[in-house]
Amino acid sequence: MSGRRIAKIGPPIIAFIIFLAIWQAGVMVSGIEKWMLPSPLDIVQEAVSNGGGLLMHTWASVQLTLIGFCVGTAVGLLLACSLHPMPWLKRAIYPLVIVSQNIPTIALLPLLMIWFGFGLMPKIVTITLVCFFPVCVATLDGLAQTDRTMMNYMRMAGASRSQLFWKLELPHALPSVFSGLKIAGTYSVMSAIISEWLGTDKGIGYYMVLQKAAYRTDRMFVAIAVVILLSLAMFGLVCALERLLIHWRRDNKQG
Repeated sequence: MSGRRIAKIGPPIIAFIIFLAIWQAGVMVSGIEKWMLPSPLDIVQEAVSNGGGLLMHTWASVQLTLIGFCVGTAVGLLLACSLHPMPWLKRAIYPLVIVSQNIPTIALLPLLMIWFGFGLMPKIVTITLVCFFPVCVATLDGLAQTDRTMMNYMRMAGASRSQLFWKLELPHALPSVFSGLKIAGTYSVMSAIISEWLGTDKGIGYYMVLQKAAYRTDRMFVAIAVVILLSLAMFGLVCALERLLIHWRRDNKQG
C-alpha cells in the first residue's frame, strides 16, 4: 500500500478507533444496562456467536440489493439515453422523474404490496424507484456536457447520430454515469433494508424488526454494522468497475 493511500485512509480509521474506545470506556464507566446501550465488545461477541443466522439474512439482503441495483441502473440508463436525443420529451418527462423522488419510500411500500403481493416484486420496484433517479440525472448531465468542438468535428467528418453517441457522447459521460452509480449503490442497500421491514421472512431488515421486538439492541447494532459494510462494499464495487472501464481517465491524472 502506497504512502499516499495510507495518508488518505489513515485519519478516518484512527478517528473510528478513538470513537470505539470512547464508546467502550463510556459504557464501562457509566454502568449503563446492556439492553439499553451495548459496548462495542458486546456487539462483536454477539456477531461472532450469532454468525450463522446473520449470514443467512445478510445473503438474502445482498441478493435483493444486487437485483434491485441492476434493474434500477438499467432503467436509469435507458431513460436517460431515450430522453437525451429528444429535448422536447425531456422537458415533458424530467419533472415527473423529479416528482417520483418526493414520494416517501415507507409510504409507497404498502401500496406496492397491495398491487404486487408480498413476494419479490414490490421490493424490486422499491429499490428501482430509489436507484434509477441518480443514474438518470447523472447520465443526462454527462451527455449534455459533451465537447461541442469534438461533436462538430465528427459531424463534418460524416459521423452518424449513432456514431456520435457511442464514440463521443457516451464515453464522455461515463465519469458522470459512475458518479450516479456510486450514489445508487449506497441507496440500493438502504432501500432493500426498508423494503424488508414489511412482508418478508428473511433479510437484514427483517432481522432488525425481530430484534427490536425482543429488545436485543446488541443484535440491532450488529445489523446496523452489516448495513454499513454492505453500503461500503457496493460503493467499492462501483469504484472498482469505474477504474476498470475508465482507464483513460486514470492515465490522464497520472500524466
